[in-house]
Amino acid sequence: MRRWPGLVAPMLLLACGAQAAAAACSVSVPTVNFGTYTGTLSTPGATPMTVTCGLLTLYTVALDAGVGVGATTTTRKMTGPGSATLNYQMFQNSSRTTNWGNTAGTDTVSGTGIGSAQTLQIYPQAAAGQIVVPGTYTDTITVTVTPFLSAVVTTTFTVTATVLATCTLSATALSFGIYTGLVRDVASTLTITCTNTTTYNVGLDAGTATGATVTTRKMTGPTSAKLNYAMYRNSTRTLNWGNTVGSDTLSSTGNGSAQLSNVFGRLTGGQVVPVGAYSDTIIVTVTY
Repeated sequence: MRRWPGLVAPMLLLACGAQAAAAACSVSVPTVNFGTYTGTLSTPGATPMTVTCGLLTLYTVALDAGVGVGATTTTRKMTGPGSATLNYQMFQNSSRTTNWGNTAGTDTVSGTGIGSAQTLQIYPQAAAGQIVVPGTYTDTITVTVTPFLSAVVTTTFTVTATVLATCTLSATALSFGIYTGLVRDVASTLTITCTNTTTYNVGLDAGTATGATVTTRKMTGPTSAKLNYAMYRNSTRTLNWGNTVGSDTLSSTGNGSAQLSNVFGRLTGGQVVPVGAYSDTIIVTVTY
């Protein structure tokens, strides 16, 4: 019986084809949600990536830069209102020191298939101190799984965050010093920090003294004696500062940085009151 060597090659080709099909991979990733970004360092929990490759199939997993304008694999960008961007990063490890990019042998993740699902973790982070417009921010990342001797597979997942309008406030004391019966003009400072593009109003209440109003405030002294004073929004002291939005409050728009506003106080002259210390407490309200 003669054997024909030429018949062996087609059988080997068929065997290789069957092995390649078995090594095919699949991948899926849920949405990465940063939640509400408040301007502080944001490190939400790990996001699981599910990779399924054939038994003993070597593979690498890459994450691209996303779709944000100007994004790179080290500084990705979610896009929000008016094309504003919020920077973030993706890491391979929980200490967030090893970037996850798409350069093979440098910042991709390697693995070996087990014939069933494997879970890899993505560790996202958004840096602190970003001054951005309030709204919803999103990005789309493409995942590429490259198996050895098999077809490349890709999928995408969404990255999202919400930036809320926020404001913070601090104030210095308005100190009139010693009253001698003459008019005294002094000023104090409010420091207001609101998210970028956030419109706000600042109001001052009437204080704590009995009978006080936002136009005639009163400091209280010995035996409940009262010393009248006023607060204004301008240095010429013609615009009263009260707490009715749209009428006598101070309005402005935040830029993400501290903004200073002076409170211009006036202690009216000619008041005859007992000797002693007088004080009042004003509540400042920022409406945004």
